[in-house]
Amino acid sequence: MSTLTHDRLRSLEDFILRLNAEAAQVILPLFRADHGLENKASHGAFDPVTAADKGAEAAIRQLISKSFPDHGVIGEEYGQDRPDAEFVWVLDPVDGTRAFVAGLPVWTTLIGLRYQGAPVLGLIGQAYLDEAFVGSKALGSRLIRGESSVPLQVRACPQLSDAVIATTDPGLFDAHEAAAWTDVRAKSRLARFGCDAYAYAMVALGKMDLILETGLKSWDIEAAIPVIEGAGGIVSDWHGRPIGATPALAGGQMAIGGDQACLEQALACLTQAAKG
Repeated sequence: MSTLTHDRLRSLEDFILRLNAEAAQVILPLFRADHGLENKASHGAFDPVTAADKGAEAAIRQLISKSFPDHGVIGEEYGQDRPDAEFVWVLDPVDGTRAFVAGLPVWTTLIGLRYQGAPVLGLIGQAYLDEAFVGSKALGSRLIRGESSVPLQVRACPQLSDAVIATTDPGLFDAHEAAAWTDVRAKSRLARFGCDAYAYAMVALGKMDLILETGLKSWDIEAAIPVIEGAGGIVSDWHGRPIGATPALAGGQMAIGGDQACLEQALACLTQAAKG
């Protein structure tokens, strides 16, 4: 069993940026272009996937296999390969495919790394805006844009009444979750919708304060955990318990908070809808 030193983690951070760049080469030519939209759902539902989703994940997997053949991979499009390995990459090549299809630049590439079962390194990339939010609890988080690198830090917001909050789509909540969300929204200052994981990056950047989601899978959130924690934020379930490598438990309910006091006020509203 290997040791994850700071030097090794820094080297893996360089590699995660390479993976993001590899994905961008596939995705960008297809954004606002012929992206080969397909519907993965049936019975009248809509679950979009594009050539960008499939091609970017294939490119990322190929580079991981070439560089680290002993590492495992879990991806939204192509499933699991050695998910019990010491190092496991968790991929969502285009998080926010609906935004991608609509031509909105709030989709992201999510790349996370587990070490011995726990998320330790993550990246939220927005290639069209040339932004890469990368980080870890051990090294801290930063925003890389072109040649610039800026440290990320969540902002102080001790009162929920001052908070800018978000969720991807209130329609995804069940009746109990929707009631809890409505309570939190009524007590906050401003709510935004439809930003998917780009909203997570905005918490790390100190522009938003609280994100609530449900029904998440590992690839939807694991990349964000180290970025948020490296910026001084918190990622928990709706009970307030830290989310580790299995966020799909408890209905995939997730809360990202920039300020512990603000998060605790929101969690008090979520108790009756919290699962697990």
